[in-house]
Amino acid sequence: MRALIVFILLLLLINPKISTTTYQVEKPNLILAADNSASIAYLNQGDTLRNLINSLENNKRLQERFDISKLSFGRDIQLNDSLNFSETQTDINKVLSKVRDLFRSKNTAVVLLSDGNQTLGRDYRYFKSSPGQYVMPMVLGDTTSYADLEINRLNVNRYAFLDNRFPVEVIINYTGQEPVSTRFELRSGESVLYTQDLNLGPESTSAIINTTLPANRLGVLTYEAVIAPQASEKNKENNHRKFAVEVIDERTRVLLLSDISHPDLGAIKKSIESNRHRELEIKFVGKDNYVLQDYQLVMLYQPNAGFREVFDELKSDNISSFIITGTKTDWRFLNSRQDLFNKDFTAQPQEIEALFNPDFSRFQFKNIGFNDFPPLLDMFGEIAPNGLDPLLFQKIANVETMQPLLAIAESRENKIGVLFGEGVWRWRAKAWRDSGSFEAFDDFLGKIIQNLASQKQRERLTVDYESFYYGNDLITLTARYFDENYIFDPGATLSIRLENTETGDTMQNGLVPGNKSYVLDLENLPEGEYKFMLKEENTEISKTGKFTIVASSVETQFASANLDKLQFFAKNNNEEVYYVNNSKALIFRLLNDENFIPVQKSHQKNVPLVNWYNLLFLLVALLSAEWFFRKYRGLI
Repeated sequence: MRALIVFILLLLLINPKISTTTYQVEKPNLILAADNSASIAYLNQGDTLRNLINSLENNKRLQERFDISKLSFGRDIQLNDSLNFSETQTDINKVLSKVRDLFRSKNTAVVLLSDGNQTLGRDYRYFKSSPGQYVMPMVLGDTTSYADLEINRLNVNRYAFLDNRFPVEVIINYTGQEPVSTRFELRSGESVLYTQDLNLGPESTSAIINTTLPANRLGVLTYEAVIAPQASEKNKENNHRKFAVEVIDERTRVLLLSDISHPDLGAIKKSIESNRHRELEIKFVGKDNYVLQDYQLVMLYQPNAGFREVFDELKSDNISSFIITGTKTDWRFLNSRQDLFNKDFTAQPQEIEALFNPDFSRFQFKNIGFNDFPPLLDMFGEIAPNGLDPLLFQKIANVETMQPLLAIAESRENKIGVLFGEGVWRWRAKAWRDSGSFEAFDDFLGKIIQNLASQKQRERLTVDYESFYYGNDLITLTARYFDENYIFDPGATLSIRLENTETGDTMQNGLVPGNKSYVLDLENLPEGEYKFMLKEENTEISKTGKFTIVASSVETQFASANLDKLQFFAKNNNEEVYYVNNSKALIFRLLNDENFIPVQKSHQKNVPLVNWYNLLFLLVALLSAEWFFRKYRGLI
């Protein structure tokens, strides 16, 4: 035993390393991406798709070669196995982008099982897969081209103004080899408001109809565009489409006060007056005459000491305002004239980029690419906000901050907006460069002006929603509840009772608390008019409203699979399109492509002998045994 003890001690002093090698087979991924939209069921491909997925998933040779995963997609991606073909929109580009990001670590084969008909998102034809990823589209549905008349696009503004006419643009497409004559109508209930005869054929495959309709009463007005179908048409669902317009009475006068000339002034005026029911007048402090009470909103551009009387009058008359600062702002004066913010300023100008705040919930607006907008200019310094609700944060020298760039504050008497930076004309120019239109920027600024100019008294319970939705839209209601001091209360219990006024069907839901708001998402509600009552359960403060759901089933507008788009996409990614009746070709490709060979990887691990705890336990056991043996023999 002593010899063994000495041997172990000498071995531990030498401390040799012992190497162990383990082997692991790493398989490539096989992603089965199934189209779960309503168009699959409409083209009678539901059972075909389910059987195809089962055959691929249960193929023994594929199981040996790949790690197989399944997902379904429509508007969004679902990781469940069930296919019900109830998705009202299809975004193929979105699922391809998500798969590209999620499975970039090893070689991946993506089988895109779809009819190729996309109704939402960027055009997937121009999607490029990353190296090591191979997207193989398999077309579902009839690829035969049939004679078909369809309403391809219907363009109409969401809002119209009372006692005016609003424009309607309808684009009609024809697919076929024979000339046809048809009749187009715009209807409101049983009344026909507009008609036009059309002659289409192989050389004249489309027609653009432009007309105007009267907005003669307030509320949501529902219309229907209809093309008389041909007897030979296979799909007649795309021969009619409903749309709606909300008629509002909105006349807003805005005053823009400045002490300097600047390109921002003209850009703001053009943007606000793009809505012809808004009027903006530019006046110069100390030079022009004006009466502040004649306006619903007063904009103060880079205020200085010359604005002293303006600030006093705004405060005494509780007039809403919108302050825009910049390099010519007198910050010492501005800090002293309000208590919403204070800036520790210097004489050094700085560039400020915009950072979108996704948690802003006072009203709904879209991110129009603020993060890519040119920087604004303001004086360098840190802002200490007090009661500001930011729409945009500041990004300075690529550092994201929580400093407000664009914010709104609200009291019971008025509302105040603040933009900390000049150069907003560059934002409007960037919006034009990105989309060829000022509409996105003008709509964003218009929402701010509409909110600030609103004369509604502040309420403890508010709800933000649209007056109408299309049937394929995701309906989102956003509510805010304030305590008696008008501070947002995150611990409230909000519930909503929703009733279809035509059928009498009701539903009760609770709202999910978020960041400074409560949210309810509704999907798959039938067409009709709904009224709701939102209530805070503890105080029983309630709010009522109503909205209309206009029937819109874009997924039933397709007569066949879109083979042309799938072929373009496949060619763009150096692939080919596969067909359901020849799925063996796809399986053969998956089993024989050298890009999808499983790889055996070895992992070698070097462990010093001193880390072998079993050897330590053996040494302790031997020492103990020797001690007991010597004690037993009386040697100790």
